[in-house]
Amino acid sequence: MEEMEEELKCPVCGALFREPIILPCSHNLCLACARNILVQTPEAESPQSRASAADYDYLDLDKMSLYSEADSGYGSYAGFTSAPATPCQRSPNGVRVFPPSLAARNSCITCPQCHRSLILDERGLRGFPRNRVLEGIIDRYQQGRAVALRCQLCEKAPREATVMCEQCDVFYCEACRLRCHPPRGPLLKHRLLPPAQGRICRRLSPRKISTCTDHELENHSMYCVHCKAPVCYQCLEEGKHDSHEVKALGAMWKLHKNQLSQALNGLSEKAKEAKEFLALLRNMVQQIQENSVEFEACLVAQCDALIEALNRRKGQLLSRVTKEHEHKLKVVRDQISHCTVKLRQTTGLMEYCLEVIKENDPSGFLQISDALIRRVLFIDEQWGKGILQPRLNTDFDLTLDNTPLLQSILQLDFVQMKVPSPVPSAPILQLEECGTRNNSATLSWKQPSLSLVQVEGYILELDDGIGGQFREVYVGKETMCTVDGLHFNSTYSSRVKAFNKAGVGPYSKTLVLQTSEDISCPYNQCKLVTIMTVLLQWPGHCLLICLSAIYL
Repeated sequence: MEEMEEELKCPVCGALFREPIILPCSHNLCLACARNILVQTPEAESPQSRASAADYDYLDLDKMSLYSEADSGYGSYAGFTSAPATPCQRSPNGVRVFPPSLAARNSCITCPQCHRSLILDERGLRGFPRNRVLEGIIDRYQQGRAVALRCQLCEKAPREATVMCEQCDVFYCEACRLRCHPPRGPLLKHRLLPPAQGRICRRLSPRKISTCTDHELENHSMYCVHCKAPVCYQCLEEGKHDSHEVKALGAMWKLHKNQLSQALNGLSEKAKEAKEFLALLRNMVQQIQENSVEFEACLVAQCDALIEALNRRKGQLLSRVTKEHEHKLKVVRDQISHCTVKLRQTTGLMEYCLEVIKENDPSGFLQISDALIRRVLFIDEQWGKGILQPRLNTDFDLTLDNTPLLQSILQLDFVQMKVPSPVPSAPILQLEECGTRNNSATLSWKQPSLSLVQVEGYILELDDGIGGQFREVYVGKETMCTVDGLHFNSTYSSRVKAFNKAGVGPYSKTLVLQTSEDISCPYNQCKLVTIMTVLLQWPGHCLLICLSAIYL
């Protein structure tokens, strides 16, 4: 329940909401706080009032900015009256609060959370619906906290209440009861109850049914899908929603409740993963501590085995290990802190949404369900952006090389392998560019298209043409090589591999190449002459076909 308290606080006064109203942007404000941040628009000012208000730079109002959704802040909005201009004040949350005298008929209000501004109509703040669901949740939250009830009439620091009047529905301290509720006249018949019993009576009192903001005598009975707001039958009869899709209030209530429940299921899984992830991070802290102790012990054992010059270097190496230790702890603790705050916000929102789902007021629920669904889905999406992945491992990737001679001890240092460099992937032989001609073979290759590993060179190997062992025939950076001096009429197997500073990568697939026959051999020459003599005796078209076949 404590995580949910942030959802129940007004962004202006920082206290629990009192008579909360729902702004068109789906955010909530106390009714009293909304009156404090009302700003008069320029349409209602006179030329004299413009001149008097111009003395304050921060009271300058850009009319166009009232409709800007990307406004940088609400502190620049102010009103103009015929009275002398008065500097604004600040609320406990840092929101600029303007004097009530600035609130007039033509006023605008800026949401302190999303900074969107809206010009009020003739109804003023009465045009915004009351968030009765939020009121009920706050009432249950206060009852669950079991805190001492305070007097509702004390001007400064409210004292603890001693009685509650059942008819007035007000909690009094002893001094305020004697001053404001004396036991005489009509007040003599009022029933005074202990604060705890009065709280129970207030809780059991029937909740007011949500009524239409335009027609206060009508209850909400339908829901406008286009306007995303409950409406009454009189609103429909007046034609305000003729072209809009209107559905039954109960059906939409169940639909939105189901959507919010489904969104909460996904967010609940993310919260469960976050808890497990936090346990993993806390375990990583312990592992880092243990690995640090073990690594320092090994380092001290190595340093003690060396001569005195090594002991002078030992302190510097231990300092490096300590810095690495502190760095790892800082990274993990920062991630724990970040994930804890995120989980606290998520848990608070979940508890708030669960309390909203418990409400049986369809109208009040539908007034806030769209905004809650969007928030739940947005936080659910944020959990999937790499938050539940450790930022580092717990191992100390430091290796001490103790093989150098005594004169190299002063240069002794850690061999750091924070991120081991991978070896290259196996090259790909380009078959369309590989082939043989007479007793030479040409091979071409390339790195895989998705490989990002740096390659310093390649090694090409061929066997001996009779199935023997492979031998290196080329080492270099080129991706094409021609090998001469091979045996005629022989079959060679070839393969290639890449290398870099990290080592040598795997071999490519083996390619088999066949060299040509040696036409300089007398036996091959005689055979070729015989073939040509026979072909010359054939008709012309057959000869052309045969020559083409021999060439290919």
